[in-house]
Amino acid sequence: MIATPRMPSKRLDVLFVNADSSLQAYQGLAKTYSAIEPPTWALLLAQSCRAKDFGVAILDCDAEKLSLSEAVNRIQGANPRLVVFVVYGQNPNSGTTGMIGASALAKELKQHYPTLPICFVGSHTSALPMDVLQLPFVDFVLLNEGVYALHNLLLTDLRSNLGAVKGIGYKVGNSRENHRAVLNEPQGIVPQARMDIDMPGYAWDLLPYRSRPLDMYRAHFWHAEFDHEKRTPFAAIYTSLGCTFACDFCMINIVNRVDNGSGIDASHSRGMRFWSSKLIAGELEKLAKMGVETIRISDEMFFLNRKYYEPLLGDLIERDMRLRMWAYARVDTVRHEYIDLFRRAGINWLALGIEAGNQTVRQEVSKGSFQEVNIRAVCDKVRAAGMNIISNYIFGFPDDTVETMGETLNLALELNTEMANMYPCQALPGSPMSHMAKGQGWKLPDSYSGYAFLSYDSQPLPTKHVTAAEVLKFRDEAWQKYFSNPAYLKLVETKFGEKERANVEAMAQVRLRRKLLGD
Repeated sequence: MIATPRMPSKRLDVLFVNADSSLQAYQGLAKTYSAIEPPTWALLLAQSCRAKDFGVAILDCDAEKLSLSEAVNRIQGANPRLVVFVVYGQNPNSGTTGMIGASALAKELKQHYPTLPICFVGSHTSALPMDVLQLPFVDFVLLNEGVYALHNLLLTDLRSNLGAVKGIGYKVGNSRENHRAVLNEPQGIVPQARMDIDMPGYAWDLLPYRSRPLDMYRAHFWHAEFDHEKRTPFAAIYTSLGCTFACDFCMINIVNRVDNGSGIDASHSRGMRFWSSKLIAGELEKLAKMGVETIRISDEMFFLNRKYYEPLLGDLIERDMRLRMWAYARVDTVRHEYIDLFRRAGINWLALGIEAGNQTVRQEVSKGSFQEVNIRAVCDKVRAAGMNIISNYIFGFPDDTVETMGETLNLALELNTEMANMYPCQALPGSPMSHMAKGQGWKLPDSYSGYAFLSYDSQPLPTKHVTAAEVLKFRDEAWQKYFSNPAYLKLVETKFGEKERANVEAMAQVRLRRKLLGD
């Protein structure tokens, strides 16, 4: 029996929908091994709208594993003024791969209830607003994070005076077949000074559950130390938004967009905003009181600005909530003197963006911002503090050769961290690399699932020296080599146990099928 949060007693102004794209995005890993994350941005937007006295609710089709017909019936039964498909996600490609499920459900909903207004918001929408708006089942789009645009849109009757609402796109015309798409002038994002006021936390109470809050969500397999029993309940939270860097392969900052120009990418709106440590510590305490111990800090650059992370971590240590958390850092931003503070606050995994084993390749895609550091020494220091490492690597950067990709793999095997993510390089919509690829005439995916790293029809970029198929083949073989490496399996067994090693070996038996490789 699934406990669905009660709908608000007042008229439901907006229903936030998180669609399910997991099967196509993760193939055979979806059933057991991939995470099921709370819809972080739907929670933020819902709480923001609720603070303005709008009636709100969330439908999480991913957590509940609803069929299209079940989801349509639930949406119709809720009878909202506006349905907002929130298509974000914690991974950089999730805004595009999330369009798999969102577009399928929105299309089905529009066929059954053509007069129900449908709106899309998210990183893919912010990257390609006109493309999304041209979809026949989309009535509105919100640019950037959409907070103020959504508030102002809900103050209208959704039909008149739309031209005065900054930061939205909509259709003008008598029918879906006879219309033109309009993008209004941009609306600003929530400024630093108003983060706690206009995005005042998370609407955790609007999520479904079975017997206790957040028990329909599961952590990443490795975050739970490869123990399935530790994976739920699970939550994810941001303490900051955005990133100060502008790497070619990343589109994170596209949600900060305040320019409708066609040549705009994520590098044009880089920057970070932070919530207060008091608000974030309060949200984490709410989760702890609900029985949640396993939590992801989703910030792109949590280990960057000590002005913000130092007081928060100190507060968490003082409250002694005994959480199991993980956070991100670029390997060249790790401050050795703060690692112990991280560990004492409950951060027992650090996700390090190593990206490439070749310094020249790494510098090229990071626009020279990646500082030369001793990667081995950084990893040694983190581990000496009792923390686990998940290292992130990307194969197929524009300057990669078979030899430089081999350098990346060899570095991964040498570091032998407790977990490793290995990605094929994608020209993600909104990234500088996407504009570069279009300018060079490189083949891009012709479907949303083509941007999913683990999907059947994943379509990575070619490099200047290696074909897309060769990149994908190298990545898949590198992953298998890493997770079947005796030294790695011995590490898992020593640190986590025999059962956990067996779980990793079972995971490695799940083979991905790839269209590009002739499967």
